[in-house]
Formats: sequence, C-alpha cells, structure tokens
Amino acid sequence: MTDWLAFSRQVAADLDAVLAEHPTRLEREPVVGAGEGGDETTEIDAAAERAVVGRLEELAASGVEFTLVSEELGERSFGAEAPRLVLDPIDGSMNAKRGVPFFSVSLAVADGPAMADVFFGFVFDFGAREEWAARRGDGAFLDGAPLTGPGPKEDVEILSFEATKTDSIAAQIGEMVGFAPRTRVMGSLALTLCHLAAGRVDAVCSLKPARSVDIAAAQLLVRERGFAIDLPDRPPFADAPLDVSPHSRVVSAATPELCAELYRRLSASGSAGRAGSDARPATPRR
Repeated sequence: MTDWLAFSRQVAADLDAVLAEHPTRLEREPVVGAGEGGDETTEIDAAAERAVVGRLEELAASGVEFTLVSEELGERSFGAEAPRLVLDPIDGSMNAKRGVPFFSVSLAVADGPAMADVFFGFVFDFGAREEWAARRGDGAFLDGAPLTGPGPKEDVEILSFEATKTDSIAAQIGEMVGFAPRTRVMGSLALTLCHLAAGRVDAVCSLKPARSVDIAAAQLLVRERGFAIDLPDRPPFADAPLDVSPHSRVVSAATPELCAELYRRLSASGSAGRAGSDARPATPRR
C-alpha cells in the first residue's frame, strides 16, 4: 500500500528544489502557455509540474497505477481510473511568481471520481513551512500533530476572499458589511481553507468558480474538523467531480447556516461567478 504522506513529502521536497532553481521574478513569471484549467501557465508553474510528473512517473514505474488530475496537464492515466491524484503543484501562483510567501502544493488522493471519495489530503505552505494533512475518518493534522483547539467563530470576525480581482471585490464587499468586520485576501484557496480548519479565519469564499485541484485536499481538513464547506452553485458538495473544470464558487465556515448566509450575500449582488439563475444553496457535508 502506498504511503501517501511520505510520497507527498517527496513532492514538496522536489518543489523546494524547483523554487531554489527559480529564485526571482525573472525566472518565475514568464508566461509559457495555458493550463488545462484555463489559467496562464508561467515558468514556475511549468517547472513545478515537470518535477511532480517526474515523481509520479517513478511511482508508476514502481507498479502503482492511478489517474492524475492536474492544474496544468488535465487528466492523465497511469494505468487505472483509481486512485485519482488531484494535484495543484503551485496553488497561489501569483504569490509564488512575485515572491509573496503564501503559496502551496495541494495533493489529494481519492478512491473514486467525486469529492466524497477523497481519503487523503496534503497541503504544504512554502512560506510558513507548515504541513497540513488529513485522512478520511482519522482527522486533520498540522505538522504531524492532530489539529485541535478553537475552530472558526460562528460570530464571524475575519472573512477571507479568494480567487479575487479588484472588480470582483468591489462588486461583493458591500454585501459583507454587517457580516464580517474584517476581511483578508491572501491568495491561495487551499491554504486559506487550511487556515479556516485551524480557526485562524472564520469564513472563506471564492469570488469565481473553483476547480477540484484548488480545494480537494484542503476540504478534507475542513470536513474532518466538523466544519462546513459547500459548492452552492452546483450542489451537492459530495458529488462534485474531481476534474479540472470550474463548477461553483466555494463557501466555507463553522456551520452550514453560515455557508448559506455567505452564499445569500454573494448572490445578492448578482455576481458574474454565479452558475445560473436556478443555483441554490445546498446543505454542506460536515
């Protein structure tokens, strides 16, 4: 049986080497193409992907069969439909290429094609050097220790926006007055969800539809701690496909009720990220 935590740590070490080889904006930010997820591919994205795929090819050569779902390459079979490895080598690419120390690698492993099938999640923060991990039914962990302590507040104090551009924030921020007195925009959805699992922020929402590669690993930490996360534009959360298509905005908080309120406020402005007029909030799995 594959030790996915040990494998994930090898991936993080590979990416550390890539970052050391690309130390500044000059090496990191040139655009070299477009990923399957639709975003521009910068040199640091491409170099990170090459390093991880090399590690995956070694895994396949050892006899492990799987399917890769990746930010840059899309879906690629290594001999079997499952497990599915859902990978974003650099979540927070803008931060990474500009040298802002808040970006991560995100790797989830699932025994089926949907979000509920994720049984292992790993997120490594290359700035704070924190290792976040979760195992289905076995809890969430920070740097190898069980993640305990206070969770996000139900009386929301800090709301974190993700997937942000200035016009998106301008369109939404007014609806959050009275809901959250303080706002953060940090730049890595995977890491921000980990911070919610640790109670460092109280609510998270993305202002454009997210992809499974952005959230598959971190959502397991949130759910293993008993907190709520939803894809309200395309419910139910458990059935969300593990692919590279953007299906729905994400909302996450301490309770399903807070997620529903977040979604109500997001929808009140009629933002462009809404999937359609029939979108409705779903009950988040906890």
